[in-house]
Amino acid sequence: MSTKRVPYTNLKSFIESAMVALKLPQNHAATVAEYMASADLQGSDGHGVIRLPQYTRRILAGGVNTSPNITIESERAATALINGDNGMGHVVMKFATELAIRKAKSSGMAWVGSRLSNHAGPASLYSRMALDHDMVGLYFAVGNANHLPAWGGLDMLLSTNPISVAVPTHKETPIVLDMATTVAAYGKVKAKAQKGEMMPEGWMIDFNGQPLLDPKRSEEGFLLPIGGYKGYGLSLIVGILAGTLNNAAMGRAVIDFNHDDSSVTNTGQAIAIIDPAAFGDTQAFKDRVDQLIGELKASKKMPGVERIWLPGEQSALKCVDYTRNGIPISEGLETQLNKVSEQLNIARLF
Repeated sequence: MSTKRVPYTNLKSFIESAMVALKLPQNHAATVAEYMASADLQGSDGHGVIRLPQYTRRILAGGVNTSPNITIESERAATALINGDNGMGHVVMKFATELAIRKAKSSGMAWVGSRLSNHAGPASLYSRMALDHDMVGLYFAVGNANHLPAWGGLDMLLSTNPISVAVPTHKETPIVLDMATTVAAYGKVKAKAQKGEMMPEGWMIDFNGQPLLDPKRSEEGFLLPIGGYKGYGLSLIVGILAGTLNNAAMGRAVIDFNHDDSSVTNTGQAIAIIDPAAFGDTQAFKDRVDQLIGELKASKKMPGVERIWLPGEQSALKCVDYTRNGIPISEGLETQLNKVSEQLNIARLF
């Protein structure tokens, strides 16, 4: 399937036009556009503009509040619970993360949870925000559809429940871990289907335990957790911290936003920020992280391995490539985006 390339600024402007047409306030439309385009820029193509048709459906069906009154429900010196009023997740989590950063600057660390939010794109968008302040960011979320059963079960009561951790550095590329608690995020499954590609073995199995390779048949099975039963346990704990703790959806209460456009998802998320200055000199900490990175990269490699990668390095390289050469848009995705353009009466991306 053929692909085209689009500059980041063009993609961001296109998404913003769509959000304005969907009646989001200008500042909210700009935030959503920036974060969605940034997802594609770093190579998180399962969470970028590919989500625009789905967001459009949900907004038009009344599943998302386009003009939310985002408030702080409860608050202490280093913690807060945000009520997103069913607004776009990108807007809610920007609010939550900025609050957590402010609190961490005075308290040394902070934890801010959110409820009544929505899908907010890749987890690393929010952990990365801490890097601009030389802080460590940790993000947790409950996925917007259950694709994972308890270990040994068949009822899908858990989701991909992602984790992201961003660690500042001095000279090296910042460490940015962004991972689902399943072998692959469901957004990657959707991206494979969009591109007409098959999934590798190990992503999903069917209800008889056999490998499921066709992403268009994903509803005939479920995602596999990372590390077997350990990944199941990790998904559960992340869901409790991001969902149950915040009085957000978890377990059977999770709304499958792939099939339900009108129900409120009550998505739960959490952001934690740590200020290294609370534990010593920040620059010295960043230098120690650089030293550790150097040791890992210089360590002895297995036969056939050319380079040892650190979390976030490949995304950083994609960002350089896509900034210079444009963000890839598949033919199938372009067709879907053209339909959105016609539906909203806005100019096409290409």
